[in-house]
Amino acid sequence: MRAPDPTTLELPDFSLVVLIGATGSGKSTFASRWFAPTEVISSDRCRGLVCDDENDQSISADAFDLVRTIAEKRLKNRRLAVIDATNVRASERRDWIALARRWHALPVAIVIDPGLDICIERNKLRPDRAFGPKVPQRMVQEIRKGLRNLAHEGFRQVWKLSSVEAVDAAIVTRKPLWTDKRSETGPFDIIGDVHGCADELESLLAKLGYRIEGEGEDLAVIPPEGRKLVFVGDLVDRGPKTPQVLRIAMAALAAGHGFAVQGNHDSKLMRWMAGRKVTVNHGLQDSIDQLSAEQPAFRTRVKAFLDELRSHYWLDGGRLAVAHAGLKEEMVGRGSPAVREFALYGETTGETDEFGLPVRLDWATAYRGASTIVYGHTPVPEAEWLNNTLCIDTGCVFGGKLTALRWPERELVSVAAERVHSTPTRPLAPAPAELSAQAEADILIDYADVSGRRWIDTTLLRRIVVPEDNAAAALEVMSRFAIAPQWLAYLPPTMSPVATSSEDGWLERPEEAFAYYRERGQPRLVLEEKHMGSRAVIALCRDEQVAKRRFASLSGATGIIWTRTGRTFFTDAAMTEALLDRIRSAADKEDLWTELSTDWLILDAEIMPWSAKALGLIRQQYEPVGIAARAGLRAALAAAELCTARLPLSEAGPLARRLADRADRADRYAAAWAPYSWPVAGIDDLRVAPFHLLASEGRVHFDRDHDWHMDIARRLSGAGSPTLTATSTRMLDVDDVEACRAAVAWWEELTASGGEGMVVKPLAFIPRGQKGLIQPALKVRGREYLRIIYGPEYDLPRNLDRLRARGLGGKRALALREFALGHEALSRFVAGAPLRKVHECVFAILALESEPIDPRL
Repeated sequence: MRAPDPTTLELPDFSLVVLIGATGSGKSTFASRWFAPTEVISSDRCRGLVCDDENDQSISADAFDLVRTIAEKRLKNRRLAVIDATNVRASERRDWIALARRWHALPVAIVIDPGLDICIERNKLRPDRAFGPKVPQRMVQEIRKGLRNLAHEGFRQVWKLSSVEAVDAAIVTRKPLWTDKRSETGPFDIIGDVHGCADELESLLAKLGYRIEGEGEDLAVIPPEGRKLVFVGDLVDRGPKTPQVLRIAMAALAAGHGFAVQGNHDSKLMRWMAGRKVTVNHGLQDSIDQLSAEQPAFRTRVKAFLDELRSHYWLDGGRLAVAHAGLKEEMVGRGSPAVREFALYGETTGETDEFGLPVRLDWATAYRGASTIVYGHTPVPEAEWLNNTLCIDTGCVFGGKLTALRWPERELVSVAAERVHSTPTRPLAPAPAELSAQAEADILIDYADVSGRRWIDTTLLRRIVVPEDNAAAALEVMSRFAIAPQWLAYLPPTMSPVATSSEDGWLERPEEAFAYYRERGQPRLVLEEKHMGSRAVIALCRDEQVAKRRFASLSGATGIIWTRTGRTFFTDAAMTEALLDRIRSAADKEDLWTELSTDWLILDAEIMPWSAKALGLIRQQYEPVGIAARAGLRAALAAAELCTARLPLSEAGPLARRLADRADRADRYAAAWAPYSWPVAGIDDLRVAPFHLLASEGRVHFDRDHDWHMDIARRLSGAGSPTLTATSTRMLDVDDVEACRAAVAWWEELTASGGEGMVVKPLAFIPRGQKGLIQPALKVRGREYLRIIYGPEYDLPRNLDRLRARGLGGKRALALREFALGHEALSRFVAGAPLRKVHECVFAILALESEPIDPRL
């Protein structure tokens, strides 16, 4: 007997596969042959997981709850799932159909029916299946009775294997869904709703670099090298030249130069051409009249072309999706009637507006998906990004313009409509909005966007994990104290101190910083004086309108200044504006706006003296402690002098010296904070030292070296305002021994005169060694400043020995993570990402500050 020809079961690669077969039919064997163990969800296995007995039917309800839960999680994450259970009754299969529909997966039935005798014989060989022939007999009867209704139940594919030979010969293959074109990486030119505007389409294609050659049936579209067209649908209706638009689109697709999704107007025209009953309105009559003048062969081709258009396409490795009316996150790259309906029409409330048009639900405001969604359907005066989505229907047929998005460049290209081809029911140009669509959506940050354990992908360090407990602590600070999140595009990273010095009497010295960078291949360093102030980030706008447009500020502010923890630097708004005016005047004088092609800047700076809160800390903590210690030790010295006459000389001398030494240390401790404090009656008493220009329109300046940043800082501080002060710097070649000695001497002189210390940086803003990112900066603090940090007697030998054991590994890891997050936040902000994407990075920096690391480091 000749073996049967193999049956090839070509399954969608994303589907819910339901195996149907009596006990003993070989379902599990079949499943293990063709599906990965992670894909197969066995009811027997789930019984075992629930109660350690795979044959205990009494816990079937709990076992199937587990089957459903696993299947749902797989479908939610767009993974194929196989239900390995008998599934013999329609009532048992109903839940699987519903689950597939919920997650827009295609339900597939595979019926394995090798024959009742085979099932009975196999069960006899299994001691755990001693239930006789009646059970498999009943199951086989149920399966055969319901076989013809499987398609009506909702299964999109039904495969039947009716013998042992057929089961053994079957071959399972997988095929991507029709909408899944992730292998197509572009680049693409995505064109909005054309609506029969052929002249404008040809002008736009020419502007994009495409050529149209020939005419009629010989028309050809020649793209620029490697590029492809994607039409978002609604090629037809309302406009004057629908047949020509169709010729262009059909020619491009037939030559493999593009894709087109179906729009609601395309669908309606196709249904009319198929003889179905439709209401002829909204421009359909224009297409009917124009196509009636064409040859029957062309109309036949058009009907087939429109019928073959897909609901959406998932492109470029999953980074891009194109649909006519949009897509919810859980619909991307999936297939179901609900997906097609949404892609064609979007979603409405069931109400109508004052123009009699349906009120649409704003799905884009809630969109959180990773894929960029480009769509049309609802005309807008200008294409505007919102939560990684973009509507590019700019109402060409209504007298607006025809717009294309170049991908991956994210560049918008458009041509104006030649005239109003169709009068819109709703005016195309509404009153200008006070804020952009993205800014309106970003007014409130959703707790869900920052809460819980977070995984943030960054350019510099890949994935950074933020523990849930840290996020909770940051949420408390952000919600109660931080400035408005629309401004908060960046927080400065923490900075690691230099490795501990082994030289007697010293905790930190520059030699260790030079050695660190020398060993990691950084030959040129920038040494910057460490100012005695507080770290500040300054967002500076050219005027109030820029602040409104770029930072969604409605307060009338022209910028803002904030601290390392995201709090406003000055509680007095007038003080902030006055300081911003002085920095703006310096930027005007240097004409940075023109030089950088920007109307806003974000600067990293130090503001001196210590901010109001730090001055309070000095006066409430450091100063009283220093004064009390000094007064107490002076009193002890006086008492010791009175007692000296009564003590033997051998005891009186050492005691007096110890007390004198402690009194001297108390004096030095009390004096150490003095340079950080002076009276501040107004803005003239402040000093601002900028040292990084972090970002401006279109660019994050982490790609510029520190010499460039310091040049910008020098220009600002030299522009005439005494409020802006320069930072003393030196360039250093780490292989030049004499230059290193001179740099150490400079640091010693700086700190001996009361300076805090210096910051050592590689010339490159983003330094990399053989093992990747290295510390972007190391601080080397002076001996007397460390007295403030560690206490009056920190430099006693016994205390230094203890402090030399301080661990820097955690601090350095934290510094790198925060540096990467800061770069990521600014990159997203400059790219126009939704505020939640920017803010999750800023929030993460503050969350990481809750790490259990010694704050004195």
